[in-house]
Amino acid sequence: MLSIIVPVFNEVATLPSVLAMVSKALPGVDKEIIVVDDGSTDGTREWLQANFPDGPRSGGTISVDAHNNLVIADDQDLVVAKTQPSGSTIIRPAYHQKNSGKGAALRTGLAAASGDVIVIQDADLEYDPADWTVMYDLIARRKVADVVYGSRFYGRPHRSLYFHHYVANRFISLTFNLLYNQTLTDIECCYKMFTRAIKERLSLTCDDFGCEIQMSAQIARAGGLRIYEVGISYYGRTYDEGKKIGWRDGIKALWYLIRFRVSA
Repeated sequence: MLSIIVPVFNEVATLPSVLAMVSKALPGVDKEIIVVDDGSTDGTREWLQANFPDGPRSGGTISVDAHNNLVIADDQDLVVAKTQPSGSTIIRPAYHQKNSGKGAALRTGLAAASGDVIVIQDADLEYDPADWTVMYDLIARRKVADVVYGSRFYGRPHRSLYFHHYVANRFISLTFNLLYNQTLTDIECCYKMFTRAIKERLSLTCDDFGCEIQMSAQIARAGGLRIYEVGISYYGRTYDEGKKIGWRDGIKALWYLIRFRVSA
């Protein structure tokens, strides 16, 4: 089973579409979507509570109706994942009482994940789950990778946005490679897919976006892991459209690169 961790903060406009897209990715693969609401105040929590009034829901086909609510074919409440029909999807909501940061949401999601393979999916529409096909193949079918990173810098469709973001991302990745002896091009990318064994080795303490650096540092420092990188599409948002990461996060990332080189 594939576990998808979706940290959410104020994404009521995009979350329903993201969940429908995720359910359609990798047809035939059982999926567990863990949605962690990190103290949203825009109606995201209320939407989740309305669509999941009794907890987890499961079905083979998930879509969104005209009122932005989920329509789940063969919907049923499930407690034991073994009762899933092949290729079906379970969605499990979780809630933080207050906003604690992406890292805190990832910790909650990782603790609940029960799949053999885990991937992280943002709750906006910047990333396309269709790109998981190659990533999943490397881990679950060809079994040549323990971790697969997505990269927005491999010539796939990529919205042209802020030059300073591009420079910062490339500089952070370059610095990471120098410090950790890697050749990754986009360590800040949301898409990181890895085995359950890797999940068990992660110990995230960062509550903010520094979790991206900490996760990569722990993977790199583990040694002997088979790390791959594949090109993905990127449909970036502007700040007016809801983008949250800012220049302060870039400064923090450089500090985290050094800090976690000493102790991740």
